[in-house]
Amino acid sequence: MSRPVTWRKDDGLAVVTIDNPPVNALSMAVRQGLLDVFRQIRDDPATHAVALLCAGRTFVAGADIREFSEGDPVAVDPNGIFDLIEHLGKPVLATIHGTALGGGFELALASHYRIALANARVGLPEITLGLVPGAGGTQRSVRLMGVRPALELMLSGTPIAAPEAMKKGLIDEIVEGDLLAAAKAFFSRLPAGGEATRRASERPIGDAETALADIESARQELLGKSRAPLAAARIVDCVSAAVSQSFAQGLEFERHQFLASVRSPESAALRHIFFAEREAARIPGLPEGVQKHPVAKVGVIGAGTMGGGIAMNFINVGIPVVLIDMGQEALDRGLGIIRRNYETTLAKGKLTREQLDARMALLTGALQYGDVADCDLVIEAVFENMSIKKEVLGKLGGLCKPDAIIATNTSSLDVDELALATGRPQDVLGMHFFSPANVMRLLEVVRGRQTSPAALATVMALAKRIGKVAVVSGVCYGFIGNRMLEGYLREAELLLMEGATPAQVDQALEAFGMAMGPHRMMDLAGVDVGAKVLIERGKAGGLPADPAYRSVIQTLHQLGRNGQKAGVGYYRYEGRKAVSDPVVDDICAGLAARYGIARRSDIAAGEIVRRCLYPLINEGAKTLEEGIAYRASDIDVVWTSGYGFPARLGGPMHQADVIGLAAILEGMAVFARRYGNQYGYWEPAALLQKLAASGQRFADY
Repeated sequence: MSRPVTWRKDDGLAVVTIDNPPVNALSMAVRQGLLDVFRQIRDDPATHAVALLCAGRTFVAGADIREFSEGDPVAVDPNGIFDLIEHLGKPVLATIHGTALGGGFELALASHYRIALANARVGLPEITLGLVPGAGGTQRSVRLMGVRPALELMLSGTPIAAPEAMKKGLIDEIVEGDLLAAAKAFFSRLPAGGEATRRASERPIGDAETALADIESARQELLGKSRAPLAAARIVDCVSAAVSQSFAQGLEFERHQFLASVRSPESAALRHIFFAEREAARIPGLPEGVQKHPVAKVGVIGAGTMGGGIAMNFINVGIPVVLIDMGQEALDRGLGIIRRNYETTLAKGKLTREQLDARMALLTGALQYGDVADCDLVIEAVFENMSIKKEVLGKLGGLCKPDAIIATNTSSLDVDELALATGRPQDVLGMHFFSPANVMRLLEVVRGRQTSPAALATVMALAKRIGKVAVVSGVCYGFIGNRMLEGYLREAELLLMEGATPAQVDQALEAFGMAMGPHRMMDLAGVDVGAKVLIERGKAGGLPADPAYRSVIQTLHQLGRNGQKAGVGYYRYEGRKAVSDPVVDDICAGLAARYGIARRSDIAAGEIVRRCLYPLINEGAKTLEEGIAYRASDIDVVWTSGYGFPARLGGPMHQADVIGLAAILEGMAVFARRYGNQYGYWEPAALLQKLAASGQRFADY
């Protein structure tokens, strides 16, 4: 087995190469290799400088994250290696291509000099995994770029381009071509003994008073925005230590905070989601080497909000789109909304005029279905109505070329029934985008009974190309996400009829961590949209016999209280500000009287969270036992990427494992005894019972 770190002499230059595919992760073997190699170079009088290179497509792209769970993150402490590099007595130059992230960038920061290709990116994204940089990142970055920029880099977790990094003092030179040749040229211009003055650890930080003010400002401005608040607080504390203590003391404090973050539930949950998103791309039972269809042109049927957002996903990555609507006015409105979306992005400086024009040039509007005849993929995004969708799909089945994939954007309807309408069900699947479709990361890919492996593999690969996190679902009402959402919303509405206010329910669930409470969410999405989905489900005989079921949203819709766009819904709106409305409380009290639901004033936040969360988990267990979802982790990806479930809690199924399945069963039994179980709302899934009885977790299933 080849060694991951090697070195050779090149006319007095020690050329160190890291070769640990696929991304040169800073694994224990790499750390040990670096330690061994730099000790040899230190003791070799024939070398006078060191060029640090990486094989393959990238510099060191980060740590080996699996070691945080499976191994000892203290083993071969990188700080010892980086101290050896800094005090080597010979200048060390890191040559960066691809990405230098996390521990990889900390390795570069410990080097005396850094050069990079212009398209390289660098950063300290540990916070995205609930971690603190653990090898000097918080200490050296502050000394090189200042407190405020360093905090922004670490608290955002967003990598920056090499030219920007050079402006901030993190990179010394942008180079072109061969990195070893560039390193030799760099060293030829370097005065002897320069490394002693280039140790980042010995750089002064600057005015302490200003630095401390920036730290306190970050606590107020940046911590509240973080998806990993505990790690964010630790990072700020580490920067504070860098300002107020010596480098050695600050480094020791940082290492302590890093190890504490590794052991935190927050990081465990975020690492779970990191791996879950990658696992979701693996489809059980898909034949090895299945041939994917090329997708060079896409058709989208329906120029409404959803259709326009879907179209943007493809033109953003250079794929031409034909956008179809049946009326010129609707088509023009849809094209205009897309242009305005890009104009807004342009105004924010995130898009150039040339990029905007190039994207709009890829978009063609049309009024005839026949204009999608040469498309490789056609997605219908028309009104959520079975008969309308079947009519559209029936036309597409005859018009689309033989090898084209036909997708439905339905959020709840039977994909198998829709597929049959095309006459070619093997080419059909669901592509359930989430609104706004050009922003939301999640894409539920619904595998029909007859969907071909080639169609499924093609769409999964395409999802990655357009920047989506794709999860495969089987066919059932609502697929994974919306099916589970029903029980969550059912209990949220029952709580209103029992005496809670919309604000009380929303605040409890937002304090738990949800991005938005259920009633604010429904007002934003449109009360009418949610009510019409229920109406369609009722027509199909899919609603429970409970006359009170989701009666609040249906009543609000009947009264024209259709949410934020109407100015009233579960709340009254002043602009976009939601204001509690006593009228809604009166409506809920009237519904409670009609359906014999007892009102009370003792509804606590803890009960609200459990009442809404436990049905969510229970329905997730049913999707697993029915094979609708392949893995519990797939469910977690759906909910963290598409429904605002906090990634720092790992998704509903991960959270169930944290709570304990036996505790959830007991909680459901308590609610069944307290509120009755006439309609089976608190009937536990067989899988939940089985796992709880055996002491297993969803993660073990």
